[in-house]
Amino acid sequence: DQYKIDLNMEVTNNSGSSAEGVFRGSLRAMPPENNGGYYAFVGFALLLNNDLEEVKVKDPSDEKSLRGPIGWVAYENNYFMTAIVPDSPSEGTFTGRHLSSGILEGTYLQPPISIPPTERKSSQYELYLGPRDLGILKDFGKRLDRAINFGWTDIIAKPLLYVLRFFDAYIHNYGLSIILLTILVKILFWPLTHKSYKSMKEMQKLQPLMAKLREKYKGNREQMNKEMMSLYRTYKVNPMGGCLPMVIQIPVFFALFRILGSAIELRHAPFVWWINDLSAPDRLFSFPFEIPYMTPPYGIPVLTLFMGASMFIQQKMTPTPGDQTQAKIMMLMPIIFTVMFINFPSGLVLYWLVNNILSIGQQYRILRKPA
Repeated sequence: DQYKIDLNMEVTNNSGSSAEGVFRGSLRAMPPENNGGYYAFVGFALLLNNDLEEVKVKDPSDEKSLRGPIGWVAYENNYFMTAIVPDSPSEGTFTGRHLSSGILEGTYLQPPISIPPTERKSSQYELYLGPRDLGILKDFGKRLDRAINFGWTDIIAKPLLYVLRFFDAYIHNYGLSIILLTILVKILFWPLTHKSYKSMKEMQKLQPLMAKLREKYKGNREQMNKEMMSLYRTYKVNPMGGCLPMVIQIPVFFALFRILGSAIELRHAPFVWWINDLSAPDRLFSFPFEIPYMTPPYGIPVLTLFMGASMFIQQKMTPTPGDQTQAKIMMLMPIIFTVMFINFPSGLVLYWLVNNILSIGQQYRILRKPA
């Protein structure tokens, strides 16, 4: 009923002279052909000086060594990990290397010891062989939960993951939990988004005047910019007002992106109908032939197509930029994102789709509201 194995290594010196040696542990794994999951770290990791160190060994000629107080050493893949956890952090050396067979090997050496004749030395460890589950690793202790790292978004991502787990504890459906989490995030950022869309609406009113200025001063860019700034001051419009609120939300979007792209909670988690694994791309039916830009299995990415359609609707509702080239580029964004998301986990696509639908509703309410 647990993923922990207690290990006690004991060495007795039965010779007539002192014996020298070190306690040695090694981790071996066959690295995946690709880079693994979306934003999921694959490779060796260790807790060194109470800081997480992720060690990437890319080719056979590459070897990396780290020395200092080591709390644990581990090998992680997309959803699982194997760890060696000493009874207490101690000075040690960790070396990661590629073997000629293509296998990755991580070696953990404790400081050398000397055993006098007839005496014995022992060293205690705990082995962890299980999922990269934040709750399970937290209960294991020894700060093994530090192995789950969401990079620079970690301070935001972990609380969001706890909220997602909280919803699932009552709903028992991670798809519905993702929808609730998306709604919650949308509510928290509602004032900022409202301000952004309101600024877009004000900018839309100025489009005819801005078009006239571009036509009048098309040969004098400096004068045109001055007139534009004067126009903004006259109508009390901030041209950056639509962008700044969105910039503030970017860390949260990236945090959700990393959670939904690599959390083991979504592995084999069903949602509805054909979506029976939120960690895998959504595919309706199965085709015997290949589809460009799509990874196997080949099928209809229904959720992704809906997501692209929602982006197109949202784009059509957004005020058109005065620059026609920029406007054309913006209209291509739904197609670009649809191709990008076609192989993303369905849980991530679900979040993006629900977020787009909520944004469309908010945008419709603001843009149709009388001035």
